Amino acid sequence: MQNSRIALDVHAHLAPIEVAQLSTMPGVQWDGANRRLTLDGHTIGVSALFAPESLIAWMDEQGVERAWVSIPPPMYRETLDLESSRAWCAYVNRGLDDIGYRFSSRLSPLWHLPLEHPELAAEIVLANRGVKRYAAAAGGYEGTLSDAAYEPLWDALNRQSAFLFLHPGHCCDTRLGKFYLENLMGNPTETAVAASHLAFGGVATRYPDIRFCLAHGGGATAMLAGRYERGYRTSRPGVDTSLPSPRGIFSRFYVDCITHDADALALSAAVFGKEHVLFGSDWPFPMGLMNPHEQLTNVEPDQLSKVLRENAASLAK
Repeated sequence: MQNSRIALDVHAHLAPIEVAQLSTMPGVQWDGANRRLTLDGHTIGVSALFAPESLIAWMDEQGVERAWVSIPPPMYRETLDLESSRAWCAYVNRGLDDIGYRFSSRLSPLWHLPLEHPELAAEIVLANRGVKRYAAAAGGYEGTLSDAAYEPLWDALNRQSAFLFLHPGHCCDTRLGKFYLENLMGNPTETAVAASHLAFGGVATRYPDIRFCLAHGGGATAMLAGRYERGYRTSRPGVDTSLPSPRGIFSRFYVDCITHDADALALSAAVFGKEHVLFGSDWPFPMGLMNPHEQLTNVEPDQLSKVLRENAASLAK
């Protein structure tokens, strides 16, 4: 596998740094000497996030041809008010665009959408006349993705046939404060909640041209798919059986391959479809696939070929 080329990484992170602009923003401190960014009291110390050249070097080492880059979760800043969020999103999206321009042959931006402010997220989509690819937090804010407030956003994304990468945001469950469970358990749960509302709320049915992509193999969604199907088939209270079944809806979603378990990846492929599993690294975080050629050695060869190369072609359609 070491010589296998990876066509596309849909899950890589960078943090745009424009020192002059950051110096004017409340709640933001950039420590250039130590390469640290502090946002609302939370310090991001993974210095590689601030260096697109480091991502390119890793891509060269691992044989990754192109990466779609999004900001990391600490930069979501989901507690900002509407106007502060507008300014912050304008900053990060301009920064991602600049990175994409400087490294146009290798990197492309996923614009950040602040789902905690649905009207602003829709505004950003409607203002975008370029590449129709976005990223957003799967959770960590009030409301759910089946709420009526999101309908203008879904309509705008659907008109663009947009790609929307959903990545876990802030975990709101205080029970997960120990043992790194906010990440280990909270992240896949947040993604599953988002996917569930998109399915049971009929969002993916009403807006079939949005290409939803779920981080981390879809989180806990694949494990829950059978239970969801049983609830649908037995007409459990609140389940709208006039919609397609959950398994049918999930087969429209994309997921990345970050499951850290060959059997879990096989389950995701069975639920979402082998053609919808994409390569993702979660660069530069240790919970990702920093050594994919070693970490994916147990994946069935035909499936591995699809993940690394073949499935990326479907995103160009």
